[in-house]
Amino acid sequence: MAAHPHKDGDKHDHTAGANSRQLTIALGLTGTFLVAEIAGGLYFNSLALLSDAAHMFTDAAALAIALLAIKIGQRAADDKRTFGYRRFEILAAAFNAVLLFLVAGYVLYEGIKRIFDPEPVGSIGMLAVASIGLVVNLIAMRVLAAGKDKSLNIKGAYLEVWADMLGSLGVIVAAIVITLTDWRWVDPIVAIGIGLWVLPRTWILLRDTTHILLEGAPRGVVLAEVRGAIEAIDGVDSLHDLHVWVSGADQPSCTVHVVLVAGAKGEPVRQAVAALLEARFAIHHSTVQIETEPCGDVEDGHR
Repeated sequence: MAAHPHKDGDKHDHTAGANSRQLTIALGLTGTFLVAEIAGGLYFNSLALLSDAAHMFTDAAALAIALLAIKIGQRAADDKRTFGYRRFEILAAAFNAVLLFLVAGYVLYEGIKRIFDPEPVGSIGMLAVASIGLVVNLIAMRVLAAGKDKSLNIKGAYLEVWADMLGSLGVIVAAIVITLTDWRWVDPIVAIGIGLWVLPRTWILLRDTTHILLEGAPRGVVLAEVRGAIEAIDGVDSLHDLHVWVSGADQPSCTVHVVLVAGAKGEPVRQAVAALLEARFAIHHSTVQIETEPCGDVEDGHR
C-alpha cells in the first residue's frame, strides 16, 4: 500500500503573476544598467566599476533564476521529466556560481596588480555611473519590497539588490576620494573589497546548489530525527528505505517504507506519517509505502 498526498503547495499559486511582473521589472532595470556599468568601467578604466558590475551580475542572475523558477514551476511534469523542470533552476544557479568565481578571481588578480602600479581613472565618469547604479538599485528595491514577505524568491532577489546597493555606495566613495586626492590606488582597493564581498556569497550558492544536485537532505532536517519520529507513531514496527531530498530550491520530498505492527491498519498509519512529515519537518511532498513485512529493499542494505 503506497500513497502520495497532494497538499495545498501543489495547487496553482495566484501570486505567481504579480511576482513575475515584479521580477521582470527589476531584471530589466538591473540588466540594462549592468551593460552600462561594464561599458563605463572599461571606458573610465575603473576596476571598482567592473568589480561592482560583477556583483550586479549576481543580482541579474538571481533575478533571472527567481523568474525562471516561477515560469518553470508552472509547467506540469511529463513522461520525460516526471519531477517537472525545477531542477533546471539549480543547474542555472550552479553555472552562475562557477562563472562568478572566475570573474572574482580576475578582479582580485587585477586589483592586486594595480595597487602596486596604479592606472589613471576617470573618477568623474566613475562617480556618475555609480550614482546611476545606486538609483537603479533603489528603484529595484522599491519594486521588490511589496512581495519580499510573501515569496522566498522575491526575498532572495531583494537581498541581492540591497547588497549591490552597498557596492554602488563603495564605488561612489572611491570616486569622490580619487577626485579630491588623486589616490588612484583607492580604485583597486574598493574593487578587491567588492570581490571579497561577492566570493563568500558565491561559495554559499555553489555549496547549496551542489548539495541539491547530489540530492542531499534539506538543511535543518536531521534524518535520524525523522526516523525516530516515524518509529514513535502508533502502529509502526520499523521503517526502511527512508530518503529525504530537495528537487528544487524549496521543494523537499520524502519517500519511506513503513512496516506495521501486527493488527495495525495501514491507512491511518500512512496518514499519521504524512501529517508528521508536514507538521514537524515541513515536508509537504511525501510517498509512504505501507508493508506488513519488510520488503526486499532491507535485504539490499537500504536503511
